[in-house]
Amino acid sequence: MSSQLSAAPPARSMASRIRSIVSGSIGNLVEWYDWYVYSAFSLYFAPAFFPKGDLTAQLLNSAAVFAVGFLMRPLGGWLMGIYADRQGRKAALVASVLLMCGGSLLIALTPGYDQIGVAAPVLLVLARLLQGLSVGGEYGTSATYLSEMADQKNRGFFSSFQYVTLLAGQLLALSVQLGLQRVLSEPEMYAWGWRVPFGLGAGAALVALYLRRHMEETDSFVRQEQQAATDLTTASAAPGKLRLLLRYPREILTVVGLTLGGTIVFYTFTTYAQKFLVNTAGFSKAQASLVSFLMLAFALVLQPLFGAVSDRVGRRPVLLFFGIGATLSTVPLLTLLGRADNEWTALGLLAVAMLIMSGYTSINAVVKAELFPTAIRALGVGLPYALTVALFGGTAEYIALQAKQLDVESWYYWYVTLCAAISLLVYWRMPDTQKISRMDG
Repeated sequence: MSSQLSAAPPARSMASRIRSIVSGSIGNLVEWYDWYVYSAFSLYFAPAFFPKGDLTAQLLNSAAVFAVGFLMRPLGGWLMGIYADRQGRKAALVASVLLMCGGSLLIALTPGYDQIGVAAPVLLVLARLLQGLSVGGEYGTSATYLSEMADQKNRGFFSSFQYVTLLAGQLLALSVQLGLQRVLSEPEMYAWGWRVPFGLGAGAALVALYLRRHMEETDSFVRQEQQAATDLTTASAAPGKLRLLLRYPREILTVVGLTLGGTIVFYTFTTYAQKFLVNTAGFSKAQASLVSFLMLAFALVLQPLFGAVSDRVGRRPVLLFFGIGATLSTVPLLTLLGRADNEWTALGLLAVAMLIMSGYTSINAVVKAELFPTAIRALGVGLPYALTVALFGGTAEYIALQAKQLDVESWYYWYVTLCAAISLLVYWRMPDTQKISRMDG
């Protein structure tokens, strides 16, 4: 019996790997759709949840709630990371999609400020807390699952599908927005149209739940469980414990450092860009939505290309491409974008930003996963990342809007540049994780 328990799991075929990766990725898409619908539709629902005021003030309120959701992400990364390292990647992914479904449904059904007063923003915050808990656990577990499911030769390519589906979630949110803008009048969008995408998200989460319940567990986790069943030394060092994670301080700091610039640039040129085009460049909401849609479609195509490149040349050169590009180009790109007078100019500038950004987004998941052993991988990937994103990604939009309101908007451009430069130093000094990977150890 013990020999059967300790035997390695049978070799997984490429078809089986792809099937599992597709199932995991579709769930990831739904999760991120639900997360980004909030940002895409905040222009419409901000007046419903907050007292009357100017547009920037209402956007600041909705951005503050957006940031509150990010504050729950470290807790989600911690709890779901522990759960994934102890009970399995599949179990944690199922739990995260259930939380996201609940948060979306609550937003869809909550009455506005005029109906229930202060309870409206309170319930909005509660829903966002649930979603933050969900997406905080989703990132680390999903990154771990996709990286462990991929074969060694194509790990960068397959793990890039985390951001393919993340961007696809944003695209889906924008597609719903563009569709509703065509069939509903602006007053209808403000009155009730914004509730539709949240209801759709809650329904789609149930489909994702079904898919995730039928996914296979990763070989790495199965091997860990088999070893723990026969090795008392391994069993005594329970996986997923925070004190076990603290044995890897260099790896933790590496995750923080490589995430810092990437998350600021990502949220600046994706979620905030749509508001920037309306609030600074003077585009209509429909124009900003269309430009954002085309920009994200371009970025989506880039992810597997950059992931495949990292499998050939290594992870570090791809990260350096992002770090150098973001440090040198952020100020000129945002300055020119604020002065753009037509959609094609805006799209061209954002396409350059997406090209540079893809050096981070395409491979950041696999780089983090390659830093940690199986017993602590989901927690090691998820918790430091979630803390960094909560502090910097979650506050990016709020800081940008505050700078706008104080008439010092260009200060934000330099803030993004500084964060990218710090990450560049980390990329410069860190080893190439493809060469020192703990994935196969």
